[in-house]
Amino acid sequence: MSTDKTEKLQKVLANLGHGSRRELETVISAGRVSVNGQISKLGDRVDINLSPVIRLDGHVIPLRAKDKEICRVMAYYKPEGEVCTRNDPEGRATVFDRLPSLKNARWVNIGRLDINTSGLLLFTTDGELANRLMHPRHEIEREYAVRVFGQVTEKQLFQLKKGVQLEDGMASFKVIKPQGGEGLNQWFNVVLTEGRNREVRRMWEAVEVQVSRLIRIRYGNIDLPKGLPRGGWVELDLNQVNYLRSLVGLSVEEKSKVVVDKSKNRRSKQIKFGDVKRAIKKRF
Repeated sequence: MSTDKTEKLQKVLANLGHGSRRELETVISAGRVSVNGQISKLGDRVDINLSPVIRLDGHVIPLRAKDKEICRVMAYYKPEGEVCTRNDPEGRATVFDRLPSLKNARWVNIGRLDINTSGLLLFTTDGELANRLMHPRHEIEREYAVRVFGQVTEKQLFQLKKGVQLEDGMASFKVIKPQGGEGLNQWFNVVLTEGRNREVRRMWEAVEVQVSRLIRIRYGNIDLPKGLPRGGWVELDLNQVNYLRSLVGLSVEEKSKVVVDKSKNRRSKQIKFGDVKRAIKKRF
């Protein structure tokens, strides 16, 4: 029986809430992580039980027992104009700017939305959960509301469901539902199970249709919360967190940071408006 209790460094850092494994592999390769005073390289392993001194960008990372951590997930209504990065060299607003601060943890975004796309973006404190949810093998549904220019033919809709050739492979919509409108204000809801860069826009462009607005309204069975303003966030309850964990084979959580109003049987005081001054009355 193997007695090796070491884990890959990127997995340890992900479990401590410092990013997804993919992001952390880049961080380690850049020489930004050290263990016990030695600069780490990709492939290094550590035994968390030996209390190694791990530094990220020179700052010591607190080591916490994984079984005492509470997995938290945040639903954020991303506005257009924000980028999905922690620090933007061009000084643009980022999706992390409005999120609540955490002590001894940090938010990891589950996937991305491009700068011109708005809607539901999930964040978690559990890097392993984020990493698994982003892996294409789980085929988690993403639903978008799409506004397009001009009339769309049945032939074009058929092609989008059958599949179109993109530069990074074939892609197709699992579902396409017309939502009304005409001319410059024609809406569709589309569902796909991948998260490739600008995939929805590129698919419509492949059949010569231009997208004028794109809003993600669902991830799995987590809907964009009604009444949530652009730039606002709400923390998911225990059932929702465990639903996401079950999708990717992780054990269920028993505790939550979300306060439940038992008299009304719903979350209490969870929608946070922050600096947002204008709330929306409709989903989009």
